[in-house]
Amino acid sequence: MRFDRMNRRRVRTLAAAVGVPLLLLAAGVTGWVLIPAAAPTAPPVVAGPPASTSAAPTSAAPERVPVAAPAPDDLPVVDYGPAPRGFPADPDTLDTAPLTEGLHPTRRIAAYTAPGGRPLAFLDPTLSGVELTMPIARRQAGWTAVLLPSANRTLAWLPPGGHTTVALPDQIVVERKHHRLTWYRAGRAVRSWEVSLGQRGQETPLGRTFILGRTPPPESVYGGVDIYALGSVPDDPDSVPPGLRGAHIGVHSWYHDGELGRNTTNGCIRLTKSGQRELLAKVRPGTEVVVVDELPAPPPTA
Repeated sequence: MRFDRMNRRRVRTLAAAVGVPLLLLAAGVTGWVLIPAAAPTAPPVVAGPPASTSAAPTSAAPERVPVAAPAPDDLPVVDYGPAPRGFPADPDTLDTAPLTEGLHPTRRIAAYTAPGGRPLAFLDPTLSGVELTMPIARRQAGWTAVLLPSANRTLAWLPPGGHTTVALPDQIVVERKHHRLTWYRAGRAVRSWEVSLGQRGQETPLGRTFILGRTPPPESVYGGVDIYALGSVPDDPDSVPPGLRGAHIGVHSWYHDGELGRNTTNGCIRLTKSGQRELLAKVRPGTEVVVVDELPAPPPTA
């Protein structure tokens, strides 16, 4: 679901009253649109190379770290609006192997198209007033690729320095075909809930994203429970009602559970109030969220 721009002032007032940083931009009574079971497949175990038979093995040459080109001062800063275009696609966007480490900028840092590539934008330590933590998707030549906020299925490459890393023990996987959200911890399923998802033409976007932050509910239809805004946005912004454009996909509850298991939202993921409260209490911002059509069936047992 998403905040209506006409309700921004009202939402800011509500957010300030409860001391929660404001993330969402607009809301409507039809659901958030933009404001986020087999266990996920574990990474394959790869056998190491055979032991060397030489008496005096030689050490490998140190990996060369590509130099980061200076970033112009007038580059845009990634915020709650659509991220700048030109960043590379996430090649593993439907991979459900959990991303277990997050990156938090400790100062303004430039985001690049590739290791040693072109700078396109800056990332700040906070986004819309909340601390920014992005799951780490890849490492290469001393650089780190993270899931880019305010974009779908997109990576940003960061040079060494200017950030810290944090452990991300949790993962959320959403299956569109089965209308199911499963919370995993350390690769094992903890809880699973039936959910409502995006209606035709406003489908919940596929791929890897992450929990950006939380915001208080702007209307009673959300069941009085805080909302988790995700890093993803609608795939087709023009398909949603005009008053709901400019927000992010969210994970939230509703004032009733009669639509669970159906495609009725404007793209958001809607679950029970008790389930939403549990996720808010146990799962931290920065946690990876993967939306797939369906998880692969487990292999048959002998």
